[in-house]
Amino acid sequence: MQRLPVITAFGGFNPAGRSSFHRGYARLVLDRLGHQERIETLSDLAALMGLRTGAAAGGPLEADLESRVLQGTLVRELEQRFYDYRNCHFHQAAMLSNANGLEFEMPTRQLPHPLPEGWQVEASVSGGKVRVTTASLSVMLDSYREIPVASGGQLPTGFEPGEQYNSRFHPRGLQLAIVGASDAVQSMGINWESVVAAAGPDNISVYASSAMSQLDPMGNGGLLQSRLRGSRVTSKQLALGLNSMPADFVNAYVLGNVGSTGAVAGACASYLYNLRAGVEDIRYGRARVAIIGAAEAPFVPEVVDGYSTMGALATIDNLRRLFAGSVDLRCTSRPFGENCGFTLGEGTQWAILMDDSLALELGANIHGSVAGVFTNADGNKKSISAPGPGNYLTVAKAMAQAEAIAGKESLQRRSFVQAHGSSTPQNRVTESAILDRLAATFGIDRWPVCAVKAYVGHTVAAASGDQLITALGIFQRGILPGIVTVDRVADDVHRKNLDISLAHVERDPNTLDLALLNSKGFGGNNATALVLSPRLTRSMIEKRHGAGLMKAYNKNNDAVVEKAAAYDKNACRGELNAIYRFGEALVDEREIRLSTDAVTLPGLPAVKLPRNNPYEDMV
Repeated sequence: MQRLPVITAFGGFNPAGRSSFHRGYARLVLDRLGHQERIETLSDLAALMGLRTGAAAGGPLEADLESRVLQGTLVRELEQRFYDYRNCHFHQAAMLSNANGLEFEMPTRQLPHPLPEGWQVEASVSGGKVRVTTASLSVMLDSYREIPVASGGQLPTGFEPGEQYNSRFHPRGLQLAIVGASDAVQSMGINWESVVAAAGPDNISVYASSAMSQLDPMGNGGLLQSRLRGSRVTSKQLALGLNSMPADFVNAYVLGNVGSTGAVAGACASYLYNLRAGVEDIRYGRARVAIIGAAEAPFVPEVVDGYSTMGALATIDNLRRLFAGSVDLRCTSRPFGENCGFTLGEGTQWAILMDDSLALELGANIHGSVAGVFTNADGNKKSISAPGPGNYLTVAKAMAQAEAIAGKESLQRRSFVQAHGSSTPQNRVTESAILDRLAATFGIDRWPVCAVKAYVGHTVAAASGDQLITALGIFQRGILPGIVTVDRVADDVHRKNLDISLAHVERDPNTLDLALLNSKGFGGNNATALVLSPRLTRSMIEKRHGAGLMKAYNKNNDAVVEKAAAYDKNACRGELNAIYRFGEALVDEREIRLSTDAVTLPGLPAVKLPRNNPYEDMV
């Protein structure tokens, strides 16, 4: 009997806003919400963006303020808080020469060592300078040029994650990790210390990563640029640049975790790779709690240049041809429509999983469950970035498992897909072919297909986290977000058995049992997750544990719901109170108690050591 990984909390931030309590999801389907839901959604965003906080938060927004919220969220023109894409700084290499030679003065302390060939240096002149004569001089001149990528899925305008805690010297991706994980933990409605006491400190796993690592000046970007910029490497840049740091930061500064940890990277499928590790830990009893996350902050010129040079991003020139004139920078991410490349996004997403028994014991909220995550490579490839056959395997496995768990009718009539939907011409053909052919194989007619990247862009490692959070919102509210950034599905998209809607589709949440999250990453990193609805999850838990335990659970859950709602109320006023426990409750290693049976850390339950021989038939 395997344990069921139950989703007991989730949180994070992306261009739609705060993820916990379905706040970001509500922004996607804003035009289908009731009057009061719309007011709450816009008010929450206004507080997050610093437009209206504290006692002033809440209630309807004035027309001008509402417009600022709408214009400052989702995919939009790239803001100058990152860089000025129209006038981006770079160095232009140049060779200066003169038939009669070049002569110039420079500070003595700036003389290069050794002196370049051909340099003649005279004795010091006034002001601590020397005079140099040479035939030619290689220089790097400050210059500015336009980067041809003008849009991005940026965090809501005015929301800076580093302002939520003491983030000195932290790369933006790690700032995101701290505030995102904190949002998930506080939305759980259960004190973290209670979770540790119930599960045991060694029965908690944390899996999180970034795909690109931390490439801004505080991380690897500054590390690699320092010599060329004439500056010095800091003691933090290399360490904080590692792509394992989202997990490491959350372990050290949010959770104080001493359990299992890891950072799995699989390009655009990284979130699902980390989710698979956590799900497997719970299913096979290696952990009782798994915290899954990813954080990505790719808006640095070098990253955009790299993707753009690959032909992967939607550029201004290509968009002009696509739009036949004026470009709408809010509609550059165009899954399954006429498109010309994907749109980068930044974000962080986190989910807290517990095994079904622990979730019942703690009265945790049940937002759904993850039945399995399947990963497969592509085999032989000509181009490392091109798609391949591995995604057929992952989707087929997820569909087969869905049918085995919930039945054929549930898969055929009560499931939907959160597609990778990266908005490239190649992906729209290859992914739609996979989904369409497998829909026919499993007898599905008009399989609903959603693509959240249309709203938030491609957040790379966190992209499937966006898919998961959106799927949970769909289960709760029943509105499947349409691909509203295109006016028609492209002619080469395979959709005989698919329903790729360009408008929101509203369903009774009770008619939705299953969500498949699909991801196709560079290099052949394919992954598909099977997520079960809260209703189906509760039904399965009751069948295993009985109605009596469910009744006790419901009673315990009341306090959890109340405490979680209190956090949401504060967050809606802009009071996120991010958890950042730098240097707090450090373990005095002299106080660690050791025996051959257990290790006990101060203030924590004992961690039992493995004493059984797993290979007793071999020795």
